[in-house]
Amino acid sequence: MNSNLNKLHPYPFEKLAELTRDIQPEPSLEAISLGIGEPKHPAPALVMDAVRNNLAGLSNYPTTKGLLSLRQAIADWATQRFGLKAQSLDPEQHILPVNGTREAIFAFTQALINPSAEALVVSPNPFYQIYEGAAYLAGAKPWYLNCTRENGFIPDYDAVPAAVWENCQLLFICSPGNPTGAVHDAATLKKLIALADQYDFVLASDECYSEIYLDEAHPPIGLLEVCAEIGRDDYRNCVVFHSLSKRSNLPGMRSGFIAGDAALIGPFLKYRTYHGCSMPIQHQIASTAAWQDEAHVIDNRNLYREKFTAVIDILAPVMDVTQPPASFYLWAPTPIDDESFTRGLLQSQNLTVLPGRYLSREVDGVLPGANYVRMALVATVDECVEAATRIRRYVESL
Repeated sequence: MNSNLNKLHPYPFEKLAELTRDIQPEPSLEAISLGIGEPKHPAPALVMDAVRNNLAGLSNYPTTKGLLSLRQAIADWATQRFGLKAQSLDPEQHILPVNGTREAIFAFTQALINPSAEALVVSPNPFYQIYEGAAYLAGAKPWYLNCTRENGFIPDYDAVPAAVWENCQLLFICSPGNPTGAVHDAATLKKLIALADQYDFVLASDECYSEIYLDEAHPPIGLLEVCAEIGRDDYRNCVVFHSLSKRSNLPGMRSGFIAGDAALIGPFLKYRTYHGCSMPIQHQIASTAAWQDEAHVIDNRNLYREKFTAVIDILAPVMDVTQPPASFYLWAPTPIDDESFTRGLLQSQNLTVLPGRYLSREVDGVLPGANYVRMALVATVDECVEAATRIRRYVESL
């Protein structure tokens, strides 16, 4: 087997299962999980109808490039959402449907990296674990940029040594961030585009949480939006990843897209024709319906706002928690170490959260996820309120 497999950490949820293997949760309480970021809101009816009405697509091989109607719907959505120049995002050159952005992020890294002892994939820390695994299996090394409360959970890009940028082939940003919800501003994105040009690396923006945000009048800015602002209509060196999993409560449909520089999308399409990961036709048609509808997305945001308000009101007297600008995660510091907190919470309250250390790596003596837990507010409003009440009760018992 590929020796790079030995470099992979167990996935965070495997670590969580091992941590809690011997725990007997309080039997009088019904189990609630805030551990995994799996949306629990109902899938949109128009999407389920589109799947049911197009099951004849099961009889056909889907193409890797996908239906033009889907790519056009994505182009129209992104152009409207991010204020792009009309027709600058060409569905023939700049967009590929993907089977969820997890698959696409991993595959894009394999297609992009020229493996060597010096090749680096730079990512935030804490981070979405696929960035690290994709780097190792592509024959590169991950380089982590600590995201702490002191820097607003955005990496200090000015502190990165020139030698790192010189060996960087791919920089991942996650905005809004998983697990912190922090959002990169336009000035930072412009700085990163300039660095990508100066050092000739690819800037990949994971924007899967871009449609879950606090302020309806100020949605998170996107990388393509900044490209449009500076007249970079070819999106050179830039790609973005978007998903219907969070935006539309469709994690089981495995539907998203990659968009950006045609000089990157073209070779990635060639890679994918061999990779064999085209999206089923009925899912493409259903995805088209989802990208063309905003009403369900607005309803989705309103539910998350309601949950954040209720949960923070309950927890704020006993924990240092604030609502992030975007995403559905509460990144909360713990009064004891995060693993002990997680074990104690499960045992006494039958409630699951994810230790923050499982999402980060130690750099320069700092483990930025230590003594934090990630709470995914994906359950119903009532369940989230009950979960917050239990967490408060547990904290008060310490």
